[in-house]
Amino acid sequence: MMISDPLTGGRLTIDLNAISANIRHFQDVVGPHCAVAGVVKADAYGLGLVPVAQTLRACGVKTFFVATPDEGVALRGLFPGAENIAVLGGLYPGAAQDYRAHRLTPVLNDLGQVSAWRSFAAGAPCILHIDSGMNRLGLDATDRAAILDDPTRLAGLNLHLVMSHFACADEVDHPMTARQFTLFDDVARRTCPGVPRSIANSSGAMRLQSYHLDMVRPGMAVYGLNPTPEAANPMAPVIRLQVPVLQVRTVPAGDSVGYSATWRAEAPTRVATVALGYADGFLRALSGAGVLYANGVACPILGRVSMDLVTVDAGAVPGLKPGDLVDVIGPGQSADDLAGRAGTIGYEILTSLGARYRRTYIHPGIQADAHAGLAAEK
Repeated sequence: MMISDPLTGGRLTIDLNAISANIRHFQDVVGPHCAVAGVVKADAYGLGLVPVAQTLRACGVKTFFVATPDEGVALRGLFPGAENIAVLGGLYPGAAQDYRAHRLTPVLNDLGQVSAWRSFAAGAPCILHIDSGMNRLGLDATDRAAILDDPTRLAGLNLHLVMSHFACADEVDHPMTARQFTLFDDVARRTCPGVPRSIANSSGAMRLQSYHLDMVRPGMAVYGLNPTPEAANPMAPVIRLQVPVLQVRTVPAGDSVGYSATWRAEAPTRVATVALGYADGFLRALSGAGVLYANGVACPILGRVSMDLVTVDAGAVPGLKPGDLVDVIGPGQSADDLAGRAGTIGYEILTSLGARYRRTYIHPGIQADAHAGLAAEK
């Protein structure tokens, strides 16, 4: 049984070697004539922008996607060189000067942004986003019709890429995926001839070779989530999350556990209380539905998940004691498994990981503690 660090709560171990393996998996899938971008928005899906981006760059990634300009500024501080940093949220109002100052590439999402960028930063790199059915960001049907009628609306732009985004590629053979690709391919060829094209996310890159085009943009799969949910996960697991036991007691028959007394013991039950809660990103929806693993044994959650504490049935693990670590994500269950129990998706599990975990980054020959800043040789 592993023992926790005495002054910390949970231990979050992030395997940068697994991230390297996962990005190289995509590089192998698409081949040398298709670029693989790094999607590092939301603090690299909650796993840490700096170590993850450095790992991807070491694997040859040269184009990075973030969600907001401030994420782009942070990444530019890490990579002052020629790396292309694209902002998926588009050209934020009033921020064009900051994009230029930090050499950020806006993903232009409508003709208004096209006009604004051309007026302010003629000749500076940009990306054009064509909405092919998501109906979130990107040129909508009206804008698409306008540029198809008059492609000179894009004149003067230094387009580095034209892109779209699949909505349903994680569902095998979903008809919308093919429809989106056909629409995007038609509009891109007619309005942006010769400009590199990209539509595939993690799941899209795993479906058809024709979807690869000139660049794929895998996100979730790089962080260990399954891009093909109908089959076994082809990606290397990236994280292990362990939390310490704080107390073990026997709850008498008839007594309840936790807020609102939602669980009551039908017989004397050995209950372990662990340092974990919704303040740590362990979703309250897992109340009475999730499990933790001690020595590989599933320990069902009893009662409500509270802010800092979770209680589990430890009856099947007689040796469990305070200070022992139990697994939240690891050999017993993946982030996808945990998400399924919570009725959500692995993305939410990763991006909800709290700040109280002691984060340790591992790589061949190197172990870096997030609290220490830079990597240190073992």
